[in-house]
Amino acid sequence: MNSAEYTAGNKAIDHRFQSKKGRTVMESVVDANYTGLIRRIGKWTLILGIANAVFYLLHDVIGALNYPGYKWMEQAVSDLTAEDSPAREIAKIFTGLHGKCSIITCVLLCIMVKYVRKPLRVGIYLFTAMHTVSNVGYDLFPLTGQGYDGTFQSFMHVYVITIAVVLLSIASLIVIAVGSFKDQRKKLGILALVFLGCMFVGAVGSNALPKAVFGIVERFSTYSAVIFTAVLGVYWYIRFDGEGKKTAGA
Repeated sequence: MNSAEYTAGNKAIDHRFQSKKGRTVMESVVDANYTGLIRRIGKWTLILGIANAVFYLLHDVIGALNYPGYKWMEQAVSDLTAEDSPAREIAKIFTGLHGKCSIITCVLLCIMVKYVRKPLRVGIYLFTAMHTVSNVGYDLFPLTGQGYDGTFQSFMHVYVITIAVVLLSIASLIVIAVGSFKDQRKKLGILALVFLGCMFVGAVGSNALPKAVFGIVERFSTYSAVIFTAVLGVYWYIRFDGEGKKTAGA
């Protein structure tokens, strides 16, 4: 074999080991494996995201059924898991499941948005931090049914955990909205703003409206983060599945 034939043969071999985009077969295999992994993660974000909302709703409904005299239109949902609540034990089972599902969903989302633009990625990270602070903080420092009583535990609940959760919620939704619009994800940006609006309605309305509807208005805030978590799980599952073999968010 002369040198010209040898060179031509090598070029043919090299060509067989290149993809259409100039990537090697090994790189294509790695990408395919990564894509398969992300697809499986996407399915779990869908399942756990929805489960997070279902368990939270069950804690509200079943907790109320086990709390004699509970008036959901007037009372906060947190009364169900207060230290002296007769429904605390059963309600805590469902809030515990909700908390685990919400945190795992957000952690999986952090993996899925690895390649999206930074603002949106940071927004998801902040939203994950909010869920972590909320679930761990409120579990460590629950209130009694009487609300703030001046103790260290109630101080931590109201002035540390609650403020941190509110600030992280607002910041994460704003950053997600801005990042979504920049990343050409208009629907997600609009949804983030809608749920941000619901949070403000709950925060303002619970102080401005009569006590007779406090429980209704307060739930605008508490359910906003819960439902938006489910929305994120559904959105990223559909988004990735619709993009075929592209990586999530690419």
